[in-house]
Amino acid sequence: MSSTEAIVDDNMNKTNGIHLKEVKLNGNDLETGKNHLISDEPTPWGRIIATVLALGVVVAACTVTWVFQDWQTSLLVLAILVVVYVILFHWRWIYIALRTAKRDFSALFCYIKILRLYKKFTKRNWVMPDIFHQLVKKHPNKACFLFEDETWTFQQVEEFSLRVSAVLKAEGVKSRDVVGVMMNNCPDMPSTWLGAARLGAVSPLINTNQTGTALIHSITIANCNVVIYGSEFESAINDIANDLDPSIKLLKYTRRPLNTSGDGVRVVESNNDFTAMLESTPPAPWTFSDGDGFNGKMLYIYTSGTTGLPKAAVISSSRMTFMASGIHYLGGLSSKDIIYCPMPLYHSAGGCITMGQAMIFGCTIVLRTKFSASAYFPDCIKYNATAAHYIGEMCRYILSTPPAPTDKQHKVRRVYGNGMRPAIWTEFVTRFNIKRVVEFYGATEGNANIVNINNKTGAIGFVSRIIPAIYPIAILKVDQETGEPIRNSRGLCQLAKPNEPGVFIGKIQPNNPSRAFLGYADKAASDKKIVRDVFTRGDSAFISGDILVADELGYLYFRDRTGDTFRWRGENVSTTEVESAVSRVADQRDAVVYGVEVPNIEGRAGMCGIVDTEGTLDLDQLAKRIAKDLPAYARPVFMRVMTSVDMTGTFKMKKVDLQKEGFNPSVIKDKLYYLDLKLGKYLPLGPEEYEKIGKGQIRL
Repeated sequence: MSSTEAIVDDNMNKTNGIHLKEVKLNGNDLETGKNHLISDEPTPWGRIIATVLALGVVVAACTVTWVFQDWQTSLLVLAILVVVYVILFHWRWIYIALRTAKRDFSALFCYIKILRLYKKFTKRNWVMPDIFHQLVKKHPNKACFLFEDETWTFQQVEEFSLRVSAVLKAEGVKSRDVVGVMMNNCPDMPSTWLGAARLGAVSPLINTNQTGTALIHSITIANCNVVIYGSEFESAINDIANDLDPSIKLLKYTRRPLNTSGDGVRVVESNNDFTAMLESTPPAPWTFSDGDGFNGKMLYIYTSGTTGLPKAAVISSSRMTFMASGIHYLGGLSSKDIIYCPMPLYHSAGGCITMGQAMIFGCTIVLRTKFSASAYFPDCIKYNATAAHYIGEMCRYILSTPPAPTDKQHKVRRVYGNGMRPAIWTEFVTRFNIKRVVEFYGATEGNANIVNINNKTGAIGFVSRIIPAIYPIAILKVDQETGEPIRNSRGLCQLAKPNEPGVFIGKIQPNNPSRAFLGYADKAASDKKIVRDVFTRGDSAFISGDILVADELGYLYFRDRTGDTFRWRGENVSTTEVESAVSRVADQRDAVVYGVEVPNIEGRAGMCGIVDTEGTLDLDQLAKRIAKDLPAYARPVFMRVMTSVDMTGTFKMKKVDLQKEGFNPSVIKDKLYYLDLKLGKYLPLGPEEYEKIGKGQIRL
């Protein structure tokens, strides 16, 4: 169930596509400036006539039997005719119900357990430090985090977080203040935001790849009062320090073995040495959190969304509980599991779903600073992991490593994550002897998530065909180019049919915190993710912007993304952000950015079409300058130098046709270039290079 997004091969589950009815514009929408599509569904007169005739036959047969026999025989005839009617007209539903009943009712049982846990925490109004404290009392000496050669017990994690609470309180941090955390994967990172949460502060978890403009934006959009950053990011922080509000306190954390006695042996030598402050400060006495309770803000996790710079999605303790408990119960995890996590903890997948397994359920989490394909299963052996977290790209890299005895010497019985491609799914589970893959789908800021609970290859979850209303999600018919829902003559949205692509939504129920949409720190950005008048006038839903397909049995498959975001190397890339950066460093030239498919590689590689009418563009200089402003995953992999670019009537650059052409030099007459990773510069892309990229001989 996460905020992370699934990447599945577009070739899987081929369908006939969307068969749109004749569309027309609603006059009322034209007056208000909206551009929603309208589709009129034909009235099912054939079905109505058949039903009336069937009922007529039933009534006539029962009446005749009653007249010439007796009422008992009439009832028997009625029962027989009802069975015949159901079999003749609803046999397909019966077939689907028989096929999916076990899946649906198993999920329903787990969903009830999730809601019971949710209700318990809601009643007590606990924030995550309060929930975690119950586990500390239960098993203080159990391993909470395993990291390199260190073991952090639940008691040690809480003591560290209490030191953080004491230091931040001494620095003037209070409830509803904002304490940004920019640290690599290590036990100190979640322990730090846990300490801030105890004071009622909100902690933005800053993407450690960010520099320059994006980093400034992440700090300012969250209105940070304090930023705690790892010493390895000192250069990035120093580069932007003069552009930040002087009132923001910047505290540097240097990771080293701590003096846990708190006897003041180490001396604070500077006013921003957070490590020394911790070492010279005893833990604060434990107290319940001063925050806004179970449904109050606790974290901000940044997501690209569909436009602009990173957006700070709001995570409450309730939201984290809902995401983590979904994977725990539906994924079959237990408190005895040791979970291997090489995922970045600034994302919701690692930072909420996997951290929640420790903080809510008492699992032991193995942390690794950065993912390594060759070390994945050897690490699982080293730490006796019984479960592991993945994203799709990781699985492909792991598969590309040479076969080794460690492939099956581990104890991992299940893996969970998102983006496992159907093309490698079977090969992966066979080679590494994985009993169960728990693939999930969900947006960090969304209010609904789905999980593949029964190993259905390629599926990212399901929607029940028997009890579809039990979990308020749906797939709406949508214009895949504009992302706008297709509406009927009444102005309401329409459900996509089986095997018909549509956009995934989560119904918003304001009076139900588990179905609420918390959105972003920026209200205007939040409003753009809400679609209104969905099935009735006045209702609303979170619209994901992702195109899914549901088969007849209700299994859901990822198809594509709408809007201006694509996924590359496990990260969401906002085209608007990249366009702005490229244009800025290229003397405000027009630039259009889009994702293109590369053979045998998940996601879409960034491609930038840039206008250079006078032939003065310096690509070497451009590569150097955008490297300072953009993280590696967001830098365009391909460059297309053009003399002009088509514009829409609203002066937006058209990218659909460019995207269809991809990076094939046989199709494109413009000059093409690709980013050489080793040299850090753009090299000419011709037919020979194009062929080598397709064969994997040139790595991107």
